[in-house]
Amino acid sequence: MAQESNPLYVPTAPQHSRIHKFIQRTNTARNLSLESYSDLYNWSIHHTDHFWSDVWDDTDVVGHKGDHVVDTTALPPANPAWFAQAKINWAENMLRCRSSDKVALIEATEPHPGINNTHLLRRVSYAELYALVADLVSALLSLGLKPGDRVASYASNCIENVAACLAATAIGCIWVSAAADFGPEGVLERFEQVQPKVIFSVDAVVYNAKVHPHFPKLRALLSGLSNKASLYPTVITIHTAAAGEPAPLDDGWVAFDDFVATGQDNQHLGRTPEGEVQWARLSFDWPLWILFSSGTTGRPKPIVHRAGGMLLQSKKELVLCGDIQPSDVFFYYTTTGWMMWNFLVHGLSIGCTLVLYDGSPLREPSFLWNLVDQLGITIFGTSAKYIDQLSKVYKPRQAHNLSTLRHIYSTGSPLAAPLFDYVYRDIHPNILLGSITGGTDICSLFAGMCTALPVYRGELQCRLPGMAVAAYTSTGTLCAPDEPGELVCLKPFPCMPLGFWPLPGYGSDEAVAAAQERYQQAYFSEFTGVWYHGDHVVITRSRAGNGGGMVMMGRSDGVLNPGGIRFGSAELYDVIDNCFAPEASHTSHAIVDCLAVGQSIAQGTDERVILFVKLLEGETLSAELEKRIKSEIRNKRSARHVPAKIIQIQDVPYTLNGKRVEVPVKKIVNGAPISSINPATLRNPECLAQYETIGRELRAEVS
Repeated sequence: MAQESNPLYVPTAPQHSRIHKFIQRTNTARNLSLESYSDLYNWSIHHTDHFWSDVWDDTDVVGHKGDHVVDTTALPPANPAWFAQAKINWAENMLRCRSSDKVALIEATEPHPGINNTHLLRRVSYAELYALVADLVSALLSLGLKPGDRVASYASNCIENVAACLAATAIGCIWVSAAADFGPEGVLERFEQVQPKVIFSVDAVVYNAKVHPHFPKLRALLSGLSNKASLYPTVITIHTAAAGEPAPLDDGWVAFDDFVATGQDNQHLGRTPEGEVQWARLSFDWPLWILFSSGTTGRPKPIVHRAGGMLLQSKKELVLCGDIQPSDVFFYYTTTGWMMWNFLVHGLSIGCTLVLYDGSPLREPSFLWNLVDQLGITIFGTSAKYIDQLSKVYKPRQAHNLSTLRHIYSTGSPLAAPLFDYVYRDIHPNILLGSITGGTDICSLFAGMCTALPVYRGELQCRLPGMAVAAYTSTGTLCAPDEPGELVCLKPFPCMPLGFWPLPGYGSDEAVAAAQERYQQAYFSEFTGVWYHGDHVVITRSRAGNGGGMVMMGRSDGVLNPGGIRFGSAELYDVIDNCFAPEASHTSHAIVDCLAVGQSIAQGTDERVILFVKLLEGETLSAELEKRIKSEIRNKRSARHVPAKIIQIQDVPYTLNGKRVEVPVKKIVNGAPISSINPATLRNPECLAQYETIGRELRAEVS
């Protein structure tokens, strides 16, 4: 794979970068002679205990560290304990700043009819945020919550949602979040597994300049929880400016402001004698939050992340590698259901200002860039799909000053090389473009940005320190530089999940054992002794002291990723099975089977979802049935789940042990020959010929 020879961006003073200062301190403290980033990276993955201990000290983590770090002889499948003697609280580290003069959060709402300009922006200072969290802590404790209980959110990206997360984790509860644009059935699949005792919900959201009432979806979720899990959580409703006048609440629901008042009336709960929050300092490996996988092979997997791992990883990424300062204004376009929301919230530990946004990013392309100028945004995070769509309609550099901007982060899908050109030509010629990669599985990054390194076209700058990332061939051997392979991690790292829910002590022995087996299968069954992530990558030759950059080639599995929004095919299959299977449809227009894959479009910068359906013999896919399928998917999932194409096929391929064959069909649809598929692994390989024909037609449509 040919490398671009000239960088698009070169840091002006790398010797003053935060990572360079860390190298100098490490050299002094440990009597080393590290010179380049590459030296630091290699040292960090061979001395993981020393490196992570130094990160703790250098970034000034609040809490008791102790002497233990990690068993350096353990392999990733062992999932060893980290900092076994440590006592910390994640939320305490987020709220170190208490200044009444420093803005902590700015909430921006998409303009829409009926909202006045005074409601477009809301601000809270660090002092106000701390006071709000303190009241919420007391209110949650008044409900009898204790460490390990789950507190959930079905909300938009608002100030109250951040405060609720901080309050729940302050007392050791486990945070669970679903975006407001998720359909209630998709949220039910998640929440019924973890059984939250409290749910925070907004009353409305804004998208495409329209207000969408949220209570009908909340009621559907609560009905499902009561029917399927006999669960009756306390519901706290957040009134948004978008909703206009507050809607009537159902019996038992509590308005957010009334809940805060309950905390003010119970200030003896969760406070020290001096009135400070009584932070629950728990173990480094205490469960902080549960994020959900895309659910490719069944229900979404509930991935449990450890508090200390999230804190230490974010400190490394944002402080050391990103060089983010208290003076920064940090924005990321994200919903509360994407891990980039969690990534953004970590900026509070630095004391910078976070910008939250609820609404469409592109209905009025200038809006977010006006915010950059208006609010002085310095760090602008988004998805590769957003940059791709923006490049077709807008050139921010022509209409905006953007003088404060210094970083743009992109993730969600690979950022194509031509989009690097667009950013530097049409947005800003002298910013760090950080294409970053990680995932829900680790809720952090394997590779990404570093302010001490240049940016090369089409490449992530570097593998991040402490992450022993490599590329493996299909036979489990190391790839040579510039050779495509499977992303693996050779050594344990602090943000490895604790496991899948339920953890020991939170479920039956059978359920815990099944979750542990599912966890091992997810990450450690592909190759022996290493973490397998499921991304196809190229690790490039080292240059400019970067230790080797990375080029993302896409997902190795069947996760669907239209517009940078990842979800599993199982989320579509459940809708089809529940609404259109012969026993469910009660009509002759029944769907016997189906298969969903992603087709690469826009020169590899995006993909569209193709849903193949097998009907009862003699039936034909009509426009009416296609419309019904899309409508059900939109209502039960979201508009982003709706397939771009629905195509009737004769048969769905299966493996010999009865699993749908997604990845081979995806490869064929995207141009791979049938000969690349081993027919011995399939029960009905003859049906692949039809997919090959359809694939040619689909590629012709987008060429």
